[in-house]
Amino acid sequence: MRGRTINAVWEADPGRYAPPRYRRGCRYNAFVPDPLVELPPLAPAVAGAISTAEDAIRQLNSVAQPGLRPLARLLLRSESIASSKVEGMQANARSLAREEARSDLGYPIGPETVEILANIDAMQLAADDVTEAETLTLDHLLDAHRVLMARAANAEQVAGVLRTRQNWIGGNDYNPCGAAFVPPPPEHVEGLLADLVRFCNDESLPPLAQAALAHAQFETIHPFIDGNGRTGRALVQVILRRRGLAPEYVPPISVVLAADKGRYIEGLVAFREGRENDWLRTFALASTRAAELAAAYLIEVQQLQESWRERLAVQGTRADSVAWQIIDLLPGHPIVSIPVVVEALGRTKAAVNRAIGRLVGAGVLVPLSTGKRNRQWEAVGLLDLSAEFDSLPAR
Repeated sequence: MRGRTINAVWEADPGRYAPPRYRRGCRYNAFVPDPLVELPPLAPAVAGAISTAEDAIRQLNSVAQPGLRPLARLLLRSESIASSKVEGMQANARSLAREEARSDLGYPIGPETVEILANIDAMQLAADDVTEAETLTLDHLLDAHRVLMARAANAEQVAGVLRTRQNWIGGNDYNPCGAAFVPPPPEHVEGLLADLVRFCNDESLPPLAQAALAHAQFETIHPFIDGNGRTGRALVQVILRRRGLAPEYVPPISVVLAADKGRYIEGLVAFREGRENDWLRTFALASTRAAELAAAYLIEVQQLQESWRERLAVQGTRADSVAWQIIDLLPGHPIVSIPVVVEALGRTKAAVNRAIGRLVGAGVLVPLSTGKRNRQWEAVGLLDLSAEFDSLPAR
């Protein structure tokens, strides 16, 4: 066991708004994990699995170049959708892209979509600002959580705020008695996070092993009232970027984890039970598959982009035109509007409007409405590829 249990009492509350049986007091066990020091050495087979996964991630990043950065955002979107799916939020690439485009034009969108889009923002913050910092701090974790929860209904109370009350996983909504797992009491949270931050700034372990162990420890601490899973998976992105293993393309590991949520949970349980090597193997295999799938996915997207360029060439559109620049932009923005393209490319509204007309004529973009105001266009075939990738079956 990687920690100790604390037997605690949930006080009775006769006036609580709950079924009678949940108003009574009860006893429960909270788990306080050991600090991330004196971990056992990596088993040879696990070390090999980690090495294989890191090689796959390096191979994924070997094709990275500045002009392909929209592809990194494409993978980030897939990671965010899958990370939210682990938490029970259901969204697909097409519905998310359409809702995001509506939001860009100022239209209201559903609360679940708001949370998933906030997850993208939080992961982008983690991938950029936190990665650039000299050392990782607790404030960085709080900032990522603050962005993640910024648009939640209870944002003022929970966004970027460490919990001050007991939380739990599973069981019922009224008390932790009978829960599947009860994280450490709130008075232990800050000290455990300080240890976690120290571990994240140490570079004695291979990057992927460090990311896996840091994520499992974060999930065990469960330092926030809500948003722990998504913040903990963003921490994986931070470590892989900071260690230089995935400077541009972080494989969407959550896509694989979401496809077999049971195995993911079993791995986290193994970590808490002191079977760290079992968890590391699970994480390494998921990372290898995510990197290989992501590499194949990016090739398919680039092939689709090349087919679009060929259609423009048949039209006689020059390779230095705004239309070609929009094709480069589309993986990160599969549904576009004129304001979005103007802001992204810094070109005039008239130039963008003409370029979109050429792309529609070439069959690259299809209009989503027939009106003259607030028009939007979808990249033909791109969201089909995204949907196929994001709905990866378990194996």
